[in-house]
Amino acid sequence: MNSFNALLRLALPIVVVQVGIMFMGVIDTIMVGHLSARALAAVALGNLYFWACGIFGMGVIMALDPVIAQAVGANDDVAVARGFQRGLLLAVLLTIPISIVLLFPDPVLRTFGQADDVVPLAVSYVLYCIPGVLPFLGFTVLRQTLQAMGLVRPIVLTMIAANAANILLNWMLIFGKLGAPALGVAGAAWATTAARWLMVIILFAIAWRPLRPYLLPLRTDTFAAAPVGRMLALGAPIGLQFQLEYGIFAVVGLLMGTIGTTPLAAHQVALNIASFTFMVPMGVAAAAAVLVGHAVGRGSATDARQAATAALVTGVGFMALMAIVLLVAPGLIARVYTTDATVVGIALVLIPLAGFFQVFDGMQVVCGGILRGLGDTHSPLIANIVGFWVLGLPLGVWLGLRRDWGPAGLWWGLVAGLAVVGIALLIRVQVRMKRTLKRVQIDHERGQESGVRSQEAGVSG
Repeated sequence: MNSFNALLRLALPIVVVQVGIMFMGVIDTIMVGHLSARALAAVALGNLYFWACGIFGMGVIMALDPVIAQAVGANDDVAVARGFQRGLLLAVLLTIPISIVLLFPDPVLRTFGQADDVVPLAVSYVLYCIPGVLPFLGFTVLRQTLQAMGLVRPIVLTMIAANAANILLNWMLIFGKLGAPALGVAGAAWATTAARWLMVIILFAIAWRPLRPYLLPLRTDTFAAAPVGRMLALGAPIGLQFQLEYGIFAVVGLLMGTIGTTPLAAHQVALNIASFTFMVPMGVAAAAAVLVGHAVGRGSATDARQAATAALVTGVGFMALMAIVLLVAPGLIARVYTTDATVVGIALVLIPLAGFFQVFDGMQVVCGGILRGLGDTHSPLIANIVGFWVLGLPLGVWLGLRRDWGPAGLWWGLVAGLAVVGIALLIRVQVRMKRTLKRVQIDHERGQESGVRSQEAGVSG
């Protein structure tokens, strides 16, 4: 019972933060939607391109989960300081290539056949979001560090303040209120960039006292190339996993668009529902990474297993309940989004599939969090490649486009891919929990030979 209490105390605030991040995008969409359909499409495309470029960097920084959480569990303040400072360094370094890629949205969007009248607006949106890359990654470093330390209240307060600021800035810069110029789509981009800077500043200010000992003095070994490279090697599989997972849904969306506009609209309805409920197991996964990491750091395999069990029961159990809701009341849910009878008709087929989708999605993300806490960042990547790209996507294309199952066929491919990923990672968690758990550290102490050091945590309670 203590494991469930610890999990919920950490997971619930993280869920609030995840919903807050999603809510910022919802507000942007709603407010820009009052300008024109063209503006709405431009912001949607711009956001799609920004996240496609930036999600890898965010994933790399998730390497802080095992590094800092395990160091906290071991009461190793030096390792916490090194991890935090190197996380900030990685944020700066990753900003450079991500910003360069963001400079060239025009040829990419035109290659994918986007409308000529929408592309220029989408390009302007992306370009004005570039100054927000550094705070976007910097906030991720602060969030992962504070979560690993069990300090989530500052992040929740920051997210509340950032959402309020985002609403005000959007209103001012999109529509030209309170003396600001009416910039339209560009105003939405500048509001997003400003909100990202505010998030970093506010979070630093609120959490300065607990963070200060780990930031100052600045350690000279923070800039050592070999440990930074090992941090990057630990985080790169997470970044690639995020990139591929994001990519599979983008590809399915593009394929859905080849079937027709109405199927694409129904697909967006079902996907939006699944994305919203996904925030809960995603928060549980983040909490699991921290609690499992703490247990490994302090040498308690029993605590690690209990934290993993609590996370799986909570995350998968919640998604099972949501699956029942989606299976029982798909029509009621679909009509919240649209009154178009044709879109509702297709959504009635896809929403129950999203119910099956939910259970395996919850399973895979929670297992990914557990494995991250153990320091295993490669298994989720391998499972993602095999489940989604080797099996799920080809099956979806065959059913949806070759066998003429249409939108349902593409979604059955997603369901199958998620089932493979979820079950594979669940088996991997069980296998890892039976082994001797080892603490991952980036540095060797006392002049030992360089390399990633692992301290055995033991398998007995």
